[in-house]
Amino acid sequence: MSPAFSSGTDSVAGRFVATFRDSPAGPVVEAAGELDHDSASCLQTVLRRALAVRPAPAVVVVDLAGLTFFDSSGLNTLVQARRDAECQDTVVHLARPSDIVARVLEITGVDQIFPVDKDVPAD
Repeated sequence: MSPAFSSGTDSVAGRFVATFRDSPAGPVVEAAGELDHDSASCLQTVLRRALAVRPAPAVVVVDLAGLTFFDSSGLNTLVQARRDAECQDTVVHLARPSDIVARVLEITGVDQIFPVDKDVPAD
């Protein structure tokens, strides 16, 4: 299924939605639903939009609290966003990972390469 765009900051695929919004600390990307091979491109699109904000943000936060499924495609998307962000001196923070996501991050060691926050910056 190809992604359908509901607005300039949202991306939807099946049972997955990714959005981004501005906060005083920088862009916040919110991911909800099932992040898998079919929906990873939606998250990638929204992450690229968040990283394209100018001037380049110091931090982009990815709120993972709404994820109900998370596989290697989602993991690869986050790692690629981290690489893209490093090219512009931006740090990608992962926030509020659900138990499912936290377990995948821990098993793979990805929790060691990202800052993981318990909360999302307040608006």
